[in-house]
Amino acid sequence: MAPSGSRSVDCWRVLYWIPVLFISLIVAWSYYAYVVQLCIETIENLGEKIVYLLVYHVLFIMFVWSYWQTIFTKPMNPLKEFHLSHSDKELLEREDRRESQQEILRRIAKDLPIYTRTMSGAIRYCDRCLLLKPDRCHHCSACDMCILKMDHHCPWVNNCVGFANYKFFMLFLAYSLLYCLFVTATDLQYFIQFWTNGLPDTQAKFHIMFLFFAASTFSVSLAFLFAYHCWLVCKNRSTLEAFRAPAFQHGPDKNGFSLGTNKNFRQVFGDEKKYWLLPVFSSLGDGCSFPTCLVNADPEQPSSPSGRNPSIKSAGESHQFPPKPLRESQSRLLNNGQSEGSEDRDKRGTSNPALTIEKET
Repeated sequence: MAPSGSRSVDCWRVLYWIPVLFISLIVAWSYYAYVVQLCIETIENLGEKIVYLLVYHVLFIMFVWSYWQTIFTKPMNPLKEFHLSHSDKELLEREDRRESQQEILRRIAKDLPIYTRTMSGAIRYCDRCLLLKPDRCHHCSACDMCILKMDHHCPWVNNCVGFANYKFFMLFLAYSLLYCLFVTATDLQYFIQFWTNGLPDTQAKFHIMFLFFAASTFSVSLAFLFAYHCWLVCKNRSTLEAFRAPAFQHGPDKNGFSLGTNKNFRQVFGDEKKYWLLPVFSSLGDGCSFPTCLVNADPEQPSSPSGRNPSIKSAGESHQFPPKPLRESQSRLLNNGQSEGSEDRDKRGTSNPALTIEKET
């Protein structure tokens, strides 16, 4: 017999799907109202009807596809290198003093591409997941796990928005906004006819009225949300970082991860333009390390003449991080010295995920 505690947790998890069910019902009704009641029953012009249905279904498919990807893409966990070994866990548990615990964590972090700290300057450590948090990683209390490049936990998708699905979330906002704007624009003339008694007295007139109200209302809220996240992408910040700047060795720096608008955009959407508008993963990197524009390098991370993290060696040498090659679309992080128009360098994947980019003085 299952304990009562586990049953209550399962009940809460079911309740988390209510917002998703609500959105799904709204979308299903809007499909019926637009396709059946507006296009088939109300619009008489055949050419107008075909064009409306064609454009509508393209937007509908892209909207549902991106929404599905945002919901069901599992958030990525930090690589095993960031998890404490059994011996390190025992050593950390035996230490009572915070200073001694931080000394242990600093020793472990020296071999990892970690540059951010807590506001007090300590190593960021999750005592629930028992791991050193990679840069931009945060623990989600709703998911009860550490999420790479966590942006926020979204109840409307019942999932954490982070490195694995942030591109999908952006496309979901974009296509849902276009979907609502298209429905509002094409429904407007028939909405006006409703108030001027120009429509026949059927049930279609009420679907047309409520469809216009719903689409226009969602358009306004989605426009503000989409504009805000476009600003975040251009600044290379997450929602959490917008409210609290990430702290480095030299202190908080809200622009610490910003590489310029173009490179910030490509870090989320990738280098290959053919994938930008499709809800397929094309973001650069592994989610555990990111290029930074630091004024001062982290003195705890030994530097090499090339400015690279020593735990990541040049091509042809054995390397400790990451443990296995990542696919090219994920592993190329943008380098400040990389020529944006050079296709050969893009194919070689010469940029370094843990590279710290120094500003010229």
